[in-house]
Amino acid sequence: MRDSWRVREAHFPLQVRFVRPHKTAAISVTGVSCALHCAHCDGRYLRGMMPLSSADVRDARSCLISGGCDLQGRVPLLPHLPQIVALREGRRLNWHVGLADEETIRAIAPYADVVSFDIVGDDATIREVYGLSATVPDYWRTYDLLRRYARVVVPHITIGLRGGRISGEYAALAELQRRGVETVVYLVLIPTRGTAYAECAPPTPEIVGDVLTAARCALPETALYLGCMRPGGSYRDRVDAIALHAGVNAIVNPAPGAVALAAELGLRVVWDDECCVFENVK
Repeated sequence: MRDSWRVREAHFPLQVRFVRPHKTAAISVTGVSCALHCAHCDGRYLRGMMPLSSADVRDARSCLISGGCDLQGRVPLLPHLPQIVALREGRRLNWHVGLADEETIRAIAPYADVVSFDIVGDDATIREVYGLSATVPDYWRTYDLLRRYARVVVPHITIGLRGGRISGEYAALAELQRRGVETVVYLVLIPTRGTAYAECAPPTPEIVGDVLTAARCALPETALYLGCMRPGGSYRDRVDAIALHAGVNAIVNPAPGAVALAAELGLRVVWDDECCVFENVK
């Protein structure tokens, strides 16, 4: 971790961005419906989003466009495109597309300020978590298509996605290192009531730290963010502190202790109130 901090010092100013994204409206094009019933979510997180049909975005400066997936792992965006485009006036859009096909990617590209794309680095994890017959190369093909057409693509990697176990996170990192990437968002499994992983333990904070440290050292010039999806309470206190020491550039919904620690580490704090991926997207 000392090495990763030195990498951070060499490539970035002593500044950290803390994000409370209350000015980004989270919108689901499918309401609470999802065909996949994934082991880590089972549609629970769709309940916290506004249905597109009744979305009130008057107080939002930006929107996250997401939703449940079909049986191929795609968010069905094309039928809703006119409604989504209408929301964009005066706002930026962050799209979550799943394993989108080229037709969809080309259609949404003119309206996508940024695309957030979940990367999975292990075939067994794809089968166990999502129940899909897709493979790791399918994810990279979609990622490459997104990078061909979209302005900004930000890969997301969930640490411990497979029931709290490490199962492809380092493989995904190695592939991003080979391709080159400007920003990576790391998330952490939240064992969620009512899902198949409800009784699983999340990866220990130290394991999360190992992954973040490896990422900082492998991607010295890449902005690394600790995203909004991670467990709360004392777990978050510990993970956020480790993440700062590992050299992340931003933390979403930071624990209070992380704010104090940033000052101790000599980091200038910048606060933001929109989804973390909008950094440097004008």
